[in-house]
Amino acid sequence: MRPLNRLPWHDFIRLTRLDKPVGIWLLLWPTVWGLLLAGQGAPDVWVVFVFVLGTVLMRSAGCALNDIADRHWDGAVARTQARPLATGALSVRQAYAVALSLSALAFLLVCSLGWSVVVWSVPALFLAVSYPYTKRFFALPQAYLGIAFGFGIPMAFVAIQGQVPVIAWALLLANVLWSVAYDTAYAMVDRPDDLKIGIRSSAITFGRFEVAAIMLCFAGMLGVWAMVAQQLALAWPFWLGWLGAGLQVIQQYWRLRTRFAADCFKAFLDNVWIGASLTVGLAVALWMPAT
Repeated sequence: MRPLNRLPWHDFIRLTRLDKPVGIWLLLWPTVWGLLLAGQGAPDVWVVFVFVLGTVLMRSAGCALNDIADRHWDGAVARTQARPLATGALSVRQAYAVALSLSALAFLLVCSLGWSVVVWSVPALFLAVSYPYTKRFFALPQAYLGIAFGFGIPMAFVAIQGQVPVIAWALLLANVLWSVAYDTAYAMVDRPDDLKIGIRSSAITFGRFEVAAIMLCFAGMLGVWAMVAQQLALAWPFWLGWLGAGLQVIQQYWRLRTRFAADCFKAFLDNVWIGASLTVGLAVALWMPAT
């Protein structure tokens, strides 16, 4: 009997990173923020289904597109040298087929929400497709990633309210700051290899001040959230979640200050729980009856 990691479909799972769901959560949390606030704690079930499944589909498609763009570089980076396109386990044509199929399924889902959401899905698709190439020339591709990962926020407001209020843009800013923070920690793992092959990243741009920059981005993200919470007069459960996120940020500092690759990668992974703390706090605060 062939082991699971030798079965043909396993390479497609690795291409789409379905075996590494951290990216799904980091993309899903800001989308849920938008859904909860736009729907005042009770968004339509179908809208939630479309956005959650769409998040999984587009993250998977984005990973395939990323590997297509990076196929000539991944073999030179320790963390990515075993990816299916880098090893030749899958062809570029197969990767394109996966990305297009998943994107088409996501587009069909979006069509069920009306033309206004379809229109907003166009820049979202552009961001997803173009992000891998920003690493060739842009000093802070992690900020571009933050826009791409947070674009579900304005789309959620359009789907539910038919408009994009200022609060949605504030949340998008919070997500950009958060993305720069956690993806810089991620980029610290690859920095030696990226320097050799000429790939840009925030970890390279910030240099020896990278940990300070990460902490400033975390502080900015929490600060924006605090302003949003005050503006909306969110109840105490949100602030409990906010405090939990803040305590985890402190833990991030103690991991990142070592600059060891394993510690940096663990810090990146732990951002799932920062997002979870904020999301659960927001949800409970919105579900609490008004006093």
